[in-house]
Amino acid sequence: QVQLVESGGGSVQAGKSLTLSCTAPWIIYSTNSIGWFRQFPGKEREGVAALSTDGTLTQYADSVKGRFTISRDNIGNTVSLQMNSLKPEDTARYYCAAGPVYDSNRYLDPDEYMYWGQGTQVTVSS
Repeated sequence: QVQLVESGGGSVQAGKSLTLSCTAPWIIYSTNSIGWFRQFPGKEREGVAALSTDGTLTQYADSVKGRFTISRDNIGNTVSLQMNSLKPEDTARYYCAAGPVYDSNRYLDPDEYMYWGQGTQVTVSS
């Protein structure tokens, strides 16, 4: 069973930063797009940021543009999500996922992803 492992969640005050990390097996990391998603209680999972397989294409949800940055670290098979200027409305459970996204317009669509981690909680207090 493929395992993606997230880390780095926690509780912070508004305006602070957190970095989430997602580690995947090399075969998954190197052959799939990687995305970060979040889920609010009672809501559907939504795309936050995504990175193409070769790392040349990134997409961000409008709500996080300019604040969040997604990046790959090929040495550690890790995709990071740097989250700056956090807001209380960023409070959610964050998941990383991997999948062969073929349509460049669907990088933030959870249905394009096959492999998922267990998630990590991010809580931002005002």
